[in-house]
Amino acid sequence: MLNKNFYLILIISLVFAISFWIGFNVNLLPAEASINAPIYDELFKILFIIGLIIFIGMTIAVIYSLFKFRKRNDQIGDGIALEGNLSLEIVWTIIPSIIVLLIGLYSYNIYDRMGGMKELNHNHEMMSSNTEKIWAGISQTSDNEISINNLSIEVSAMQFAFLFNYPKGNFISGELHVPVDQKVSMKMESKDVIHAFWVPEFRIKQDIIPGQPTILNFTPTKVGKYPIICAELCGPYHGGMRASIIVEEESDYNEWFNKNKKQEVNL
Repeated sequence: MLNKNFYLILIISLVFAISFWIGFNVNLLPAEASINAPIYDELFKILFIIGLIIFIGMTIAVIYSLFKFRKRNDQIGDGIALEGNLSLEIVWTIIPSIIVLLIGLYSYNIYDRMGGMKELNHNHEMMSSNTEKIWAGISQTSDNEISINNLSIEVSAMQFAFLFNYPKGNFISGELHVPVDQKVSMKMESKDVIHAFWVPEFRIKQDIIPGQPTILNFTPTKVGKYPIICAELCGPYHGGMRASIIVEEESDYNEWFNKNKKQEVNL
């Protein structure tokens, strides 16, 4: 006859198998549309799988306990008085501590791969003065790459709108247009309170703080129209503070840019 250890190992194996299958086959996130998205999704899958293991395991334990330890008809007194279990307390302290430590280290690795640990570029071409303090956001490139290769855009956040200034074209747009597969470098500033620039499909979110210009870099990989959402409570109409980012083929972007840029007037 099979003993209890066999069933315990079988149940644990099934919990892990089901959790891993769901974690790798059920996608709860929006479409991936930037080079950061697959990197971020790696972390989400790990956290999702760990959460499933805990949820399914605890659900099974609770259901088992409801039947195994329920009060019997012939029981009229209290249950057995149990107090303290050093071995159990050590186990449930060490295991969560190890899990949290590993998640922390892996999260750091993910943030580094997304560019969050890149050194701040002090030579960004949109800086207004050498003394201006620029705060680092997500950066996928080195200092030289930012100033040479990236499409540079200035973002102004205010209650309750985003405005996008294209310095090379000398015009402002209410929509953010960018070419696909090209690095974009944005210098973001708030004109009033704290805002946040969030594009779920890009897996990027960056706070925009008054008096602290911030650099945010990303590379879109999929043509389409995606929402830009303010993810920081900024006032009574915070829920309506939205804009759109239009990712286009380079030819379509150039056509839009040339149509909107201000022509130089020769006197």
